[in-house]
Amino acid sequence: MTGRIESTFQRLRQANKKALIAYLMAGDPSLAETERLVLEIEQAGADIIELGVPFSDPIADGPVIQLAAERGLRSGTSLRKILAMMKTLRSRTQVPIVLMVYYNSIHAMGIETFCRTAGEAGVDGLIVPDMPPDEAGPLKGPAAAAGLRLIFLLAPTSTAERRSYVAKESQGFLYYVSREGVTGMQSQVSSSIGAMTSMIRRHTQLPIAIGFGISNPEQARQVASHGDAVVVGSAVVNQVAEHGRSP
Repeated sequence: MTGRIESTFQRLRQANKKALIAYLMAGDPSLAETERLVLEIEQAGADIIELGVPFSDPIADGPVIQLAAERGLRSGTSLRKILAMMKTLRSRTQVPIVLMVYYNSIHAMGIETFCRTAGEAGVDGLIVPDMPPDEAGPLKGPAAAAGLRLIFLLAPTSTAERRSYVAKESQGFLYYVSREGVTGMQSQVSSSIGAMTSMIRRHTQLPIAIGFGISNPEQARQVASHGDAVVVGSAVVNQVAEHGRSP
């Protein structure tokens, strides 16, 4: 089944362009501002939006996104409120939106309830950073029934066997984590990205999105030469922290 994610990559491929995936923390500084920012970032050129769900123990994230999660929680943001906002957003935009959500939040809401509500709200895909594909069995059926793509992370330390497995299990696109450790800005990107993406392509036809640590336009251009999409997170969240406002 072709959804918004697949259609976006197909359109960009035909135009010989790469996708920009921009990350925002929902509720930072407020959900009303998040809704506005999604629309503005789409207008500014983002092809896909990755929307973080604030969580008290974001183990995959560095200080910038950790602080954004704290601000999101302080503003009263919850998973249910984010999904309600998504319904409103869908009347104004058809940009693909992927939730980055820790499994605890899904479990607390109930897997089937969450997947059904997310699908009805117009969410396109899920990144669950603390749930690798070999542990995602309970999520796969409900997600598929709701039309949600499960997007898995692949680390630079992955073995060839692991690359093959994660590539086979991912949907929509494959998220390659370009460095060891957590999210955050860095002065230069890894020199191994080109070799790693070449090895990943042996196992999948899916688009490869490259993220973690991409901090400026030059780095984004460098990374885009190897992948199909560039994920920019902390650099965007940092701008929201400096210039964002609560209504």
